[in-house]
Amino acid sequence: MLVKATVSTRNVLLGAALFAATLSMISPIQTAHAAAASTASALQTVATAKVNDFTGPQWLKGSWRQSAGLSIPATAANKAAFKKGAQVRTADGQVRTVKVVYFSGAHMSVMLSGATLNASKNGHPKSVSALGTSAAAGSAVTAPSNNVAADTSSHRSAINNYTNNDWLNGVWRRSAGFSIPASSANRSAFKVGSSVKLADGQVRKINAVYVSGKNMSLMLSGATLSGKLGYPNKLFSATGSSAPASPVAPSKPAAPAPEPVVSQPAAGSSMTTALNAFNGGDFVNGVYNTSKFVGISVKATAANKAAFHKGAKIRFFGGQVRTIKLIYHSGGNMTVMVDGGPIDGKAVGYPRTISVSSTGFSNTSPSAGSTAPAAGGAAPAHPINLVGINLAGAEFGADVALPGVYLKQYIYPGEADFKRYAERNLKLVRLPFRWERIQPRLNGELNSVELGRMLATLDHAKKYNMQVILDMHNYYRYHGKMIGSNEVPVSAFADAWRRIAQKVANHPAVYGYGLMNEPHTTNGKWPAAALAAAKSIRTLDADNWVVIAGDRWSSAFHWPSYNTQLVKDSWMRDPNNNLMFEAHLYFDKDYSGYYTNRYEKYDPMIGVVRARPFVEWLTRYRLRGFIGEHGAPDFSPSAVVAMDNLLQYLGQHCIPSTYWAAGPWWGDYALSLDVKSGKPRPQLPILQKHAANKSCGAVGPLR
Repeated sequence: MLVKATVSTRNVLLGAALFAATLSMISPIQTAHAAAASTASALQTVATAKVNDFTGPQWLKGSWRQSAGLSIPATAANKAAFKKGAQVRTADGQVRTVKVVYFSGAHMSVMLSGATLNASKNGHPKSVSALGTSAAAGSAVTAPSNNVAADTSSHRSAINNYTNNDWLNGVWRRSAGFSIPASSANRSAFKVGSSVKLADGQVRKINAVYVSGKNMSLMLSGATLSGKLGYPNKLFSATGSSAPASPVAPSKPAAPAPEPVVSQPAAGSSMTTALNAFNGGDFVNGVYNTSKFVGISVKATAANKAAFHKGAKIRFFGGQVRTIKLIYHSGGNMTVMVDGGPIDGKAVGYPRTISVSSTGFSNTSPSAGSTAPAAGGAAPAHPINLVGINLAGAEFGADVALPGVYLKQYIYPGEADFKRYAERNLKLVRLPFRWERIQPRLNGELNSVELGRMLATLDHAKKYNMQVILDMHNYYRYHGKMIGSNEVPVSAFADAWRRIAQKVANHPAVYGYGLMNEPHTTNGKWPAAALAAAKSIRTLDADNWVVIAGDRWSSAFHWPSYNTQLVKDSWMRDPNNNLMFEAHLYFDKDYSGYYTNRYEKYDPMIGVVRARPFVEWLTRYRLRGFIGEHGAPDFSPSAVVAMDNLLQYLGQHCIPSTYWAAGPWWGDYALSLDVKSGKPRPQLPILQKHAANKSCGAVGPLR
């Protein structure tokens, strides 16, 4: 379990704005029309484009209401002719200069110098003409050559230092994207269709650009990105294409304004989001229900706008699936109308979450990022146990002189404990123990009595077909001395695990070896110690998991910042070595799991937010993961809801977890599944619900 470690984070509120908001930041550029007109006398019409029929809050007949601009189809000819710096003639004869061009799907917005335009004179069904000299006429309508050097090929930008629930070091948490300053140079270099080079050498295509005030969000192709690629790294313009690839044939937009759209989720993928806490009028807990329409309300984030679209499927808590029929946007929220009959907001509304998928849901296959089940969508032949428990007791008594007295300072769980949780289908067990008890002297023989207790405990697990991860619960210390010190050399740590593996490797209940619980303040020595111990086990046991915890108390949220060196050695990244990386996760403000503030209310998605950095790190390095500890106090319904959402997220990625904690001697501990009072535990039904998930045939998210 975590010890308090207060971490300060900036609460920066940032969201990707609509394209309308992007353009609203552009100030009208006043240009003398008389001078432009005299220049135009020497120019000829080289291209003509019909103005789009867009009318809405920001557009009137294809004319931008807030500053000078027109929307036209993004044909190859139009992209070639209507470029920054080009002269255009509007339908009423005015000559303006193109200042900025924005692309959105099959349309382009051409922003002009001067005051706003009169839509009745220049809007749909009028046309706008691009002007040029006769000599240039031929080239003006030709698409730019791919052989021309990109003028922004060497451009680079700082990444904004944003970290909050949506951003990590300026990297968008929910899909691939960065936040950078909206300077004129950045606006010119980073456009839809262009490519960018990331700090690790990846090249991604820009799918959408959102401008909000002095900042801009670039949404990229591909999977979500690690926060390690964000601030203080730079983002490079890989190609300076001023015109993206040829668009599909133009079609009438569903909405009046041509807003940019973040790419839809990959086929077969889904995402989970929180419902808004709306009550009153037609809403009950964020569920909209009238005699004519039914639907839900969610935040209008970039990720939600991309995922929720007409025809997509949404799945409510409890499993019912509906099809999206219509979407309304209102400020920072969106109302998603669905098919079917009335929805009970009290049963499935806030603080529950919903899932959305472009391709629908099945009852057996996990969502995107998980290890795929057997062909045809059937459940795997040998599903893994995704949800389990910590059966604590053998690590107790650390506050007295070790080794302490058995049955007085500490205890091993008995057969009844294993039987109880096997009957509840919680068959994955993390079993904490103390190094000092199993090996009283460094590099010495194991204590035969203590080893006997451990083996008897494993026999109980075997009887009830349970899997056990042996967890050395020592916080990177032996009798208070750090591993890697002169008193406790790394070789002694490796020796201990070699001796333990020698005695238990062939026991059928052994599922894995948890090298060390919550290493912390290791002075950077943990990676070498973990490598040495893992290799020592592999000399005796090639099959069972070696479970490697992370530094900084194994915090999932802080994992990428503290554990990159953990996989520096290629041996630690080799999938043939059967390694599983272990993180811990609690919801309270200081990440400790003490839950000292009984009145704290938890965001329903806080567990997902805190797990995501760890899951993304695993995905980046193609590794397998495990949440060795998580827990919610019985006095906090909002924490129990957050745990429910966390387990759903972990299940989607096929990442197993063990709840903290079960076992004897807990008294009335708020997180315990076994309390002296015997009162029902609100955490237990949630664990059992997710333990029933048998969709994963292997530990993920390695694919």
